[in-house]
Amino acid sequence: MWHNSRVYDEKSQGYTMKFFAILFFFLSGVAGAVEVGLAGIMGSKALLVIDGGNPRAFAVGQQHNGVKVIAVQAQSAILEINGQRRTLRIGQNAISSVSAGQEGATARLTADSTGHFLANGQINGRSVRFMVDTGASSVSLGSSDARRLGLDLSKGARGQTMTANGVASVVLVKLDTVRVGDITLRNVDATVLQQDLPFVLLGMSFLNRTSMQREGDTMVLKQRF
Repeated sequence: MWHNSRVYDEKSQGYTMKFFAILFFFLSGVAGAVEVGLAGIMGSKALLVIDGGNPRAFAVGQQHNGVKVIAVQAQSAILEINGQRRTLRIGQNAISSVSAGQEGATARLTADSTGHFLANGQINGRSVRFMVDTGASSVSLGSSDARRLGLDLSKGARGQTMTANGVASVVLVKLDTVRVGDITLRNVDATVLQQDLPFVLLGMSFLNRTSMQREGDTMVLKQRF
């Protein structure tokens, strides 16, 4: 049952969608800009318009393109957009773009006793432990981490990769967000292995979008784009 019939009568919905489309047109040239509108509430789900697309129903915990639903209320929803929480009422919209605290953001990683650079971080808003691996072409996860993060492997492409133990089957996926330090990157390529890994490998699909500088036992990453 819709909680706001005015939004869903044909005329009002047309005005709402036209407003979203015009607003997205003006924002399309802003690097990293995400435009989100709350078109309505459908039961326990929020009906969102993301980047001028068609309305889609999202349950609490679901996320897409850097937007995550935190809570759904009678006339509003609490969203996390690029790591920032916003409360939207039906018919309202929010804009989030790569700005202060993102573009040019940094992360400092410290080497352990074996010389590996480790860091706590997040994937799709959930905590993980990273290890820098410049030999990995993408962020790489073990099967247990993938399940814990709720990744939908059925939508990923199947492939193979060479490991120390020979050829292994993998699933190629896209991560909505990867966060290390103050750096948050969206739409990051990742590889999910069938076996478990002691860490999530922070590979080149993330590192290529940063500059890396080593200072003794510290590695400094700076976001480039």
